[in-house]
Amino acid sequence: MTQAKSSINRRSFLKSSALAGGGLMLSFTWLSSFKEAGKLTDPELADKWIELTSYIKITPDNQIKILNPNPEFGQNVMTSLPMIIAEELDADWQTIIVEMGPHDNMKLGPQFTGGSNSVRMYWKPLREAGAAARQMLLSAAAQTWNVPMEELSTKDGIIHHVKSGKSGNYGQFATKAATIPVPKDAKLKEIKNFNVVRNSKKNVEGQKIVTGKPLFGMDYKQEGMLIAMIEHPPAFGMKLKSFDASETLKMPGITDVFKQELYPEDFEQGGFDTRTFNDLLVVVGKSTWEVMNARKKLKVTWEPRGDAKDVFGGRGGKREVIVPGALESTDAQRKKMQELASQPAQELRKDGDPEAAFKNAAQIIERTYNAPFLAHNCMEPMNFFAHVTEDKAVLAGPLQAPGWTEPMLSKLLGLPPEKIEIQMTRMGGGFGRRAYGHYLGEAALISKKTKAPIKLIYSREDDMTYGIYRPMYTATYRAALDANKNLIGFHVKGGGIPEHPVHANRFPAGAIDNYLAEGWSIPSNITIGAFRAPRSNFNAAAEQSFLDELAEAMGKDPIDFRLELLKRAKENPVGKNNDYNPDRYASVLQLVKEKSGWNGAENKKYSRGVAAYFCHNSYAAHVIDFIIKDGKPVVEQVFSAVDCGIVVNLDAATNMVQGAVVDGIGNALYGALTHKEGAAEQNNFHRYKIIRMNEAPQKIEVHFVQNDLDPTGLGEPPFPPVFGALANALYKATGKRYYDQPYGPQLNPRRAF
Repeated sequence: MTQAKSSINRRSFLKSSALAGGGLMLSFTWLSSFKEAGKLTDPELADKWIELTSYIKITPDNQIKILNPNPEFGQNVMTSLPMIIAEELDADWQTIIVEMGPHDNMKLGPQFTGGSNSVRMYWKPLREAGAAARQMLLSAAAQTWNVPMEELSTKDGIIHHVKSGKSGNYGQFATKAATIPVPKDAKLKEIKNFNVVRNSKKNVEGQKIVTGKPLFGMDYKQEGMLIAMIEHPPAFGMKLKSFDASETLKMPGITDVFKQELYPEDFEQGGFDTRTFNDLLVVVGKSTWEVMNARKKLKVTWEPRGDAKDVFGGRGGKREVIVPGALESTDAQRKKMQELASQPAQELRKDGDPEAAFKNAAQIIERTYNAPFLAHNCMEPMNFFAHVTEDKAVLAGPLQAPGWTEPMLSKLLGLPPEKIEIQMTRMGGGFGRRAYGHYLGEAALISKKTKAPIKLIYSREDDMTYGIYRPMYTATYRAALDANKNLIGFHVKGGGIPEHPVHANRFPAGAIDNYLAEGWSIPSNITIGAFRAPRSNFNAAAEQSFLDELAEAMGKDPIDFRLELLKRAKENPVGKNNDYNPDRYASVLQLVKEKSGWNGAENKKYSRGVAAYFCHNSYAAHVIDFIIKDGKPVVEQVFSAVDCGIVVNLDAATNMVQGAVVDGIGNALYGALTHKEGAAEQNNFHRYKIIRMNEAPQKIEVHFVQNDLDPTGLGEPPFPPVFGALANALYKATGKRYYDQPYGPQLNPRRAF
C-alpha cells in the first residue's frame, strides 16, 4: 500500500461517532478542519446529525451506508462517487446502501454537478475518507483481539488475522472504531490493487428508474401543495403592461393570479443567477391541468421593455451591464455578425508573425463556420417545490448548483442561509440548464406570496421559449501554405451572441510558428448559458472540420496530419500557455485509428470522418462511418477513444460516451432555435427536431486509454468532436463540405435523414 499524506486537517474533515444502538458514522468535508464528534447516544440527535452531514455509516449488522454529495442527472455519480469510498474502505460493494445527500454548503461545499468535475473534484477527498475509516476499523479489531494492527488485513468488508485464524466483518468493530481518533494520515491503496474502481457497477437507482419510483422533481408531492405556472412575455425584449384575469379566476381549481417581480432593482446577481423575464404573471391552482387551461384565459398586454441594467457581483467585483431591449430576429443577427466579423477584434493570442506569413503565402485557405442558438430540451421540464414561511424556506427539486443558488434565495427571501433547506431530487437531464436557479427564486417568491406550499412547473413551451440557450456562433479559420504546401500560418477569428467561442490556447496553438486568435461578441437580451461543453461544442466542430479540409489541401491523411502537429507541439512547442498535453491528445487519435481500422481495406465501403478535441481536462476522438442505404446516408457505426484518466465505473463511462455521440449527432443534424421579432420560432418538438432512436448509430464502440492518472472530465469531453467527425464523414459521403449547422436541412432531399 502507498503512504499518502492526507489533507484531512486542511480540507477533508472527518467525524467519527458511535450511533444509537452501536455502529460507526464517518463524515467528510474539505471546508472544515478535523474535529471529533464524540459519542451520539440520543437517537434524535443522531438522526439530525445524519441529515446534515456527508457520511459513512456502518451498523453492527454490517450495513454500510454512503451518502452521495453531488446532484445526479444521469451521469451516474450516485454510483461512481460511493464506489471511490468503497474501494478505499475495502468493502463488499453488495453491502453498500447509497442515498442522495442533502444540500449542506458548509459541510459538502457547493455540491456542483457541472464542468465534468464531480469525480475529478471528489477523487482525493473520498479516497481519504474511505482509507481513514478502514484504518479506524483495523485499529478497533487490533484492540479487540489484542494483536498488532500490522498483522491485520481486509477483504470485502472482512478483517482477517491470519496467525490466529480470527476474522470478523466491519459491523462487529464499528462501535469501537467510533471511539478511535480519526487518523490524520491515511494509507491509500495502490492503484494496481483496485477491485471496485475500474470495474462495472450497475446504477444503484436503476431498478427504481425502470419501475417508476418517485425520484424526480416532477414526482415530488406534499400535502396541501398547489401548482403554479408563469405566463411570460411572448418575446425577448418585452415586459408585462397589464392583464385581465377575470375569466381565469372563474376556471375550476384556480386560487390566485398575480404579478410577481423576480429581482428587485439593482439586485446583485451571482454566477448562475439570470433573469430572462423579470415581471412574472403567475397562475396558481390545485392541479397542473387546471392551471394550464386557466392560463389560456388570461388577457394580457405586453410592451417593449427597452434597455435594462443588470448588476453582477463575484469575481472581478461589482459591475453593471446594459442589456439591449431590441426585438431581435435571426436574419438580422446573422447580418450583424457578418458585419462585425470583418472588423478588428480583440487579440486573444499571437505567436510569431502571422501577418507576414499570410502576406508571403503561396496559398491561403479560408473558411467560415456558423451555428445557431440551441435549446437544452431536458426530458424533464423545469420545476421546483417551495414552501416559504416567515422563518424558514424548504425547497425540493432538480438542481445542479445548490451552493450557487442558495445566496440568491437568501437575498430574495430575506432569510439567512441556515434557514433555507434545499432537497435535491434526481434530475431528468441538465448539462447546464439546471445550473441557473431562477426557477427556484420564482417558486420561492410564489410560495411566499401565496403563503402555501407550491410546485412551479414549466410546460415544454415555457422551457423552450424562456432562454438559457447555447449561444449563436461564427468563426473564420485561415491557413497559410508555402509553395511546398507546408503550414506556415494559422488564424482563427470567432464571435457570437452574446459571447465568442474561441479557446485561444488550445490545439493547434503551440504547434504552429505563426498563430493568431481573435474574438468578438454582440450583446443580446436573449439569455444564454452553459450547454454541454460550453463554447467547445462549436469550436470543435469548426476547428476539426477546417483541419480536415486543410489536410486534404496538403495531401495528408487527416489523422496523420493531426499527429504531426501534436508531435511538433511536444518536441518544439510554440508559446508557454498551451492548455493541452500533446501525448494524451495523440493517444486518443492513435487509439481510435487502431480500433476503427482507419485505413483497413474492410472499411473502404464506409464514408469515414474523424475528429478529436481536448476540453475539461480530457481528450476524446471519434471516427464516424456512413453508408448509403436506400439512397440516403446512414450513420452505421462510431468508434470512440477517450483519455479521462482512471475510469471509475466502466459501464457508466461507456454509457456517457455513447450518449454524447447520439446527442452530438442529433444536435449537429437538427439543432436550431431561431427568433423573429424577439420570439422563439420553435416552441415544441413539432418544430424543434431531435434525433430519433432509429437514426442513432447501429454500433458505438468505446475505448479508453489505459493509464493511472487521476480522473478528469467525462460528461462533456466526448460531445464536441462528434460535430466535426460528422461533418467530415458527410463530406466523404456527399462530396460537399458543411459549414453551417444544422447539417440535416442542407442534405440532398433524396438523401435526407
